[in-house]
Amino acid sequence: SSGTEASNLNFAYHASPDSKYETYAIHVDRTQDDRACEIAIFSFDRPHMRGFHLAWLGFFLGFFVWYAITPLLSEVQESLNLSKAEIWTSSICAAIGSTICRVLMGPLTDVYGARICMGVIIILASIPTACIGLVGNLTWLCIVRALISIAGSAFVMCQAWTTIMFTKEVAGTANALAAGWGNLGGGLAQIVMGSILFPMFKSVYLNINPEKSDAEAIDFSWRIASIIPALFAFLYGIYSISNSDDCPKGNYHKLK
Repeated sequence: SSGTEASNLNFAYHASPDSKYETYAIHVDRTQDDRACEIAIFSFDRPHMRGFHLAWLGFFLGFFVWYAITPLLSEVQESLNLSKAEIWTSSICAAIGSTICRVLMGPLTDVYGARICMGVIIILASIPTACIGLVGNLTWLCIVRALISIAGSAFVMCQAWTTIMFTKEVAGTANALAAGWGNLGGGLAQIVMGSILFPMFKSVYLNINPEKSDAEAIDFSWRIASIIPALFAFLYGIYSISNSDDCPKGNYHKLK
């Protein structure tokens, strides 16, 4: 009987003695460092499900800001008087930061935890995203797009975060869900930026300034549109650092 009770205690809502929490909102396995045994999709409770949702949302926003300017590159090309080859050059630069940053963020996540690394990367990427409207030539376009591309490393923290929150029996499913939803950020950016925000800003600009030309409206609209996703990304970074946990038992640095 005592053996059965001890076994049941390992799969329960009760936290381990060394956890910052006394109980959890979902079943955990205490033999696996209080990792969650289930994925409660509609829950946002700390630490497991909030960590899960912030992991995929950070990945989503990272890819959104990374690809935000992509559907507007034809307008950028016209405004800056660039050739197609020069636009392609800027797109190559837009992959450099992610390539380097992904290699760096793996070890940094091991040291500082996914919560801090995700929040910092998304905040840092949001700044050049908001500033891309200030570029005036190819050089600065390449520099700013390279800086934005560090957001692509959000994939690393997302997978680390979900892996540490769930038991080995469900971690693969959690990773797949988070990765799939996170990847949607790149595709949704094409729709939101190209079909919603850009036309909206262009229409508003022409309504306020009917004497302005269509070219002036286009130039204004692509320069201002990226501020919206940048703002959401910045706010996400602040919230995720302040209101989540990167381990089931508490924050990573305290456990270490």
